[in-house]
Amino acid sequence: MSGTVHPDNKPLFIQIKEKIEDQIVNDQLLEGEQVPSTTQLSQFYKINHITVLKGINLLVDAGLIYKKRGVGMFVAEGAKEMLLQTRKSAFAEHYVVPMVQEADKLGLSTDELFQIITQLKGSDLHES
Repeated sequence: MSGTVHPDNKPLFIQIKEKIEDQIVNDQLLEGEQVPSTTQLSQFYKINHITVLKGINLLVDAGLIYKKRGVGMFVAEGAKEMLLQTRKSAFAEHYVVPMVQEADKLGLSTDELFQIITQLKGSDLHES
């Protein structure tokens, strides 16, 4: 876990939420595994524990993690799949839809658009 949350313009509690989500998606935190405590996270990031708790509660409310009283917080079963589906939908909405709209304006066929995507995906461009 990187120890920096401040450079982003998003509120800190959202950054904490997103870092934990990233760890779930990237298999750094597996389903059923214990999530670092609010105390550990607040000490690691050097931020108020209330801020961390606010981010954690968003994850609990979304059903991505659950609390066991007196034991800690754990990644919920199905959390990774839930996050992947949410992110795929957001990706389509924020990137693919505008791209298809622009392709239509340019008169690109589906085949031409697919060819462009295939070429870019096969290049080193996507590794940056």
